[in-house]
This record gives sequence, C-alpha cells and structure tokens, in this order.
Amino acid sequence: MFRQKIFLLSIFILFTPLNGSSWGFYGHRKINYMACFTLPPGLFGFYKEHIDFLTEHAVDPDKRRYSDKEEAPRHYIDLDHYGLHPFDSVPRFWKAAVEKYTEDSLKAYGIVPWTINSMMYKLTEAFRERNTDKILYYSANIGHYIGDAHVPLHCTENYNGQLTNQAGIHGFWESRLPEIYGSDYDYLTGRAHYVDAVQDDIWRFVKDSFSALDTVLQFERSLNEKFPSDRKYAIENRGATTVKVYSQEYSAEFHRLLDGQVERRLRAAILDVGSFWTTAWINAGSPDLLLTKKNQISDSLRMEIVNETENKEVISGIREE
Repeated sequence: MFRQKIFLLSIFILFTPLNGSSWGFYGHRKINYMACFTLPPGLFGFYKEHIDFLTEHAVDPDKRRYSDKEEAPRHYIDLDHYGLHPFDSVPRFWKAAVEKYTEDSLKAYGIVPWTINSMMYKLTEAFRERNTDKILYYSANIGHYIGDAHVPLHCTENYNGQLTNQAGIHGFWESRLPEIYGSDYDYLTGRAHYVDAVQDDIWRFVKDSFSALDTVLQFERSLNEKFPSDRKYAIENRGATTVKVYSQEYSAEFHRLLDGQVERRLRAAILDVGSFWTTAWINAGSPDLLLTKKNQISDSLRMEIVNETENKEVISGIREE
C-alpha cells in the first residue's frame, strides 16, 4: 500500500490545512540544525562547518516521495495494524519481522524503525571511510527519519484523522502548531549521549510517540465538539497562494490542551538525532574528521541530490539500497 502524506497546494485554496509532510520544513530543519549543538567537541567542528547543508537537506526524504515509490513507507509505521499490543507482536529486528510478516506486508504499513537502523549502519561506515559526502548525506537523512518517528501521527493508520472525522490533524499538529509557536520553544537539550543498543532505542522513541497518539486525537475531537465551526478555520495568504488553515484561536486552544507536547517531541527528536550521529561516529572509532583529505561537499553529491528529488537518476553511487 503506497501512501502519500503530502498534499499538493491548489492554485487558490488549500482545503486540507497545511501539508501532511512530517514536521513541515520548519520542524525538520530545526531538528537537524539544533542537533549539531548537542555534539561532543570531537564531532562538533565538522558538523558546524556543514550545518547549512544538514539543515537545508533535512527535508530531502520528503521531496523524494514524488520521484521514488519506495520512499513513503520509510517515514512511518502503522502500529495499530498489529493489534492491541503491537510492541509485543512486532519483532524489533528486520530479519525476524520479515520472517513473520513478509517484506511486502511490512512495507505496506511502514518501516521507519528499520529504515533508521539501516541508515545507522551506513552512517557508521561513512565515518570509518572518512567520506565527507556520505557522512553528510546519511546524517541529513537519518535526522529526517528520526524526526518522523517522534511524531505520534506517524504511528497509526489514522495518520490524518481520516478514520475519525478529523481530517487535517496531521498537518495541524506537526506543521501548524510549530509554525505559530515554534519560535518560543526551548531547543537547548543538553549533550548527546552514546546509545548502547540502537535498535532498542529506536523502538523506545517510537513507543513514546505511539503513547501520545490517543491524547492528540482525543483533545482535538473534544475541542472540535465545543468550538464554533465558523471560528475553526481562517484564510491566510502564502505568497501568491491563498490557503485555508486552522485559525489562530483554535490553534491556541489545541496547543494549550497539549500542554507542551509538540515542544517535547521536537526536543526529544533533536537529542536523539545528535545521539545517533555521535554513536555512529564513536562506533567508527571517533575519527578526526577535520583531518580528512576532502572536507568539502562534492559537486557530484549536490547533483545526486537534485536527481534523487527530481527524477531519481543516481550518478555518484551514494545510495546503496
């Protein structure tokens, strides 16, 4: 089952509030940017030098959804498909999960936990090679997928409230609220740490996201029942486009009910991204990246990213899928 979570803007009015891309561009860029400041001294200098690249390309996996039919399942996992106790049912490791459900079935309901684990292997190897292009490519990408796994609505078949008459809640929670209130959030999370068991840690933050799902849906449902319908939405101009969005008043009340939940998930994502970058580097032997022969991004990497997000032609061999 291929699922498209990105809603295209219409020429005049976007009837689905905002888009359905994970965290929106604002959130993903903020996560990768702030994760750089969690890193230990031996790693910080390299990431700081390339912070603009890591920030800009935090959204590349969302762009690839338009050109790569295999991309969408990497962003989510429909845990409620696996019954009332999915964490007891779904094997944590890919091989065991494939043996139980088949690869096609897993992809039909999302594979974000295993995507993150796969990216960790590739990032670790990139550090061992001291390959600047691969380090930056996989760092930007794993940052995106870890960010996705921190979104409650990326853990359910009801990902946009379409099963509970709450269509649009996806973009409401992860794009509209950060857009309005993100400038007031505290993004300083402290230092990244070494992750002893990567796969277990991935499932830890996926479980945290899934645990928050009922609250998200319940609060918006109760708010909708008591809120005047004519004050729920507003029309805003976005450049040359007019869009229909959740009103400031409705957004403020939802944000109050959530009591800092969006900020907490963003902060958790930032710290986990920094910790996974750090862990891959340590597992590779903590190489001194500032002494690498080629410390600048190659033109071939830049061209590859353009091709990936536009027509999926791969020219430099970065992708190893």
